Amino acid sequence: MNIANEWKDYEILDMANGEKLERWGNIKLIRPDPQIIWKEKQFPKEWEKLNAVYHRSNSGGGHWEYITQLPNDWQIKYKNLRFHIKPMNFKHTGLFPEQAVNWDWMIEKIKNAKREVKVLNLFAYTGGATVACLCAGASVCHVDSSKGMTNWAKENVEASGLKDRKVRYIVDDVIKFVQREIRRGNKYDAIIMDPPSYGRGTNGEVWQFEENIADLVNLCIKILTDKPLFLLINSYTTGISSVVLKNILQIETRRIHGGKISSGEIGLPMKNSNLVLPCGIFGRWENNE
Repeated sequence: MNIANEWKDYEILDMANGEKLERWGNIKLIRPDPQIIWKEKQFPKEWEKLNAVYHRSNSGGGHWEYITQLPNDWQIKYKNLRFHIKPMNFKHTGLFPEQAVNWDWMIEKIKNAKREVKVLNLFAYTGGATVACLCAGASVCHVDSSKGMTNWAKENVEASGLKDRKVRYIVDDVIKFVQREIRRGNKYDAIIMDPPSYGRGTNGEVWQFEENIADLVNLCIKILTDKPLFLLINSYTTGISSVVLKNILQIETRRIHGGKISSGEIGLPMKNSNLVLPCGIFGRWENNE
């Protein structure tokens, strides 16, 4: 498992009974997590002082309970990257801190390439990977079907001091955008995708991970340059093994000569503990640069 253990502004303070107690900067939140099936709290006193709790409803969804007044948003930092944090519906905060392991990997790949790198970030959400790639010196095409998330990504890019870097923001259905890029003949050195389990595009297009991921990877192979740098798939879809992502990449990247394929889990450590929270899976194809 790849563990995101280099955070200063984020940490899991404790976890038990289906909930994790987290510190986001100086804000302490409790959020549900289905992976936390053990009962015993390791540090009970840590749970006494907090700012907000997300309560999940038995009928679906849920709501935030604010113990103290919170700012509308606040910033946290990961190395040279800055992000706006905002409590959202369905427990989210606009950032998945475990993705730091992928940000570090992308940054290293881009910097070591020592050439211009053009990145396509699909299902780009609030732009964690976009910020990382811009920081490393790449140009980025950021694609997401949500205008609100795309505007949030712009805020993160600006907060990180990167608004003058080469970045293009596209609000569109991912599959339709990639199909148009094929027709236009546009190519990318690296492609990142973080597809949801289920979603809808700008015009109601339906995305379902199990049905669509292999076809999307096949399309993306067609817009890679002759000397591509990497292709990364992230997934939080329940029941899908990282080996499935590896198999898809193995099948779809046969036309690319060389390189290597890897897959695995990503996770977050708990403070003052050997416990690790598994948070998702990845599949990577990368060249030998």
